[in-house]
Amino acid sequence: MSELFYQIALTQVNMVGDKVARVLLSRFGSATAIFNASERELSVISGMGAGRVKAFKKSLDRTRIEKELKFMQQHNIQPLFINHPNYPKLLKDCPDAPIMLYFKGGGDINNKKVIAIVGTRTNTDYGRQMVEELIAGLKGRKDVLIVSGLASGIDAIAHKSALKNDIETIGVLGHGLDRIYPAQNRKLASEMLSCGGLLTEYISETIADRQNFPQRNRIVAGMADVTVVVETKEKGGSMITAKLACSYNREVAAFPGRSIDSHSAGCNYLIKTNIARMITQAGDLMDMMNWQPEEDQKTIIQRKLFNSLNLEEQKVVQCLDVEKEIHIDELSIKSGLSDNKMAAILLGLELEGLVRSLPGKRYRLA
Repeated sequence: MSELFYQIALTQVNMVGDKVARVLLSRFGSATAIFNASERELSVISGMGAGRVKAFKKSLDRTRIEKELKFMQQHNIQPLFINHPNYPKLLKDCPDAPIMLYFKGGGDINNKKVIAIVGTRTNTDYGRQMVEELIAGLKGRKDVLIVSGLASGIDAIAHKSALKNDIETIGVLGHGLDRIYPAQNRKLASEMLSCGGLLTEYISETIADRQNFPQRNRIVAGMADVTVVVETKEKGGSMITAKLACSYNREVAAFPGRSIDSHSAGCNYLIKTNIARMITQAGDLMDMMNWQPEEDQKTIIQRKLFNSLNLEEQKVVQCLDVEKEIHIDELSIKSGLSDNKMAAILLGLELEGLVRSLPGKRYRLA
């Protein structure tokens, strides 16, 4: 049997979850070696009682695993075991990360700035607008990936908006890849395969059971640099995702809402308790994460700004571009401008958002 056969088998062993499986992998080195180990070798591992040891011999359903391997081959599904180079690198750092994921699509899970967007299934027009404007503000960035749960409401709006703006998007499912829940998102899921994809920890024929979705949420939170919450009540899956992200030491952002609006009660709570930072647009999120424009965008923006300046302003900007930060007196000397002229130019550039003032009369480009 192949290593992949035993990797899938490891996820199907009764009483052995992801945490224990990772302990076993660190001890034996591979899934094959775990299943070839004797009961005595298994029993000395921390967390392995007699019941778990016997489960290895009893729960190996060869027919079922071979059926899954055939399904994966027929439907171009990529298995991502926890030691696979394409396994989501941020998720791997989470202590409860699933040891196996199944991915279908053409998206790049890694080497991206991953933004999870979550929210209520019963969104208002305000929630829709916030999601659409946020993602439209990211248009043109090839280094961004939008992740959500392919649920109705905010999740679906996030995926659709990403596709509309040519941004890769991945839906994390609470069931196998042989079905889509809810059914009305089947067309959306199909469209995502060419600009992102679908990801799950569940083998085929796994139905969308209620308990699967909190498990799904840990993947959404764990694989993202930042989780953005848009409209949620004080209890629900979005709050679970936000709190999981916080527990993983990831950033959380939320759109505020009216104090009397129950749809925004959860967002307001996250902001009030400092679990989430308040944002109102894409620029806020970029500033919060200290994400600069991609180089080609940055060059275009700088060129346009530079061409709109007069000669004296261009001279000051050129000096600031050479120095990381500089005192106003030194800037006056290098540019050949008087102190009064320099102060007026810097004020104008600061109001335009091109220059930032620092303590001690020092300045730098914004």
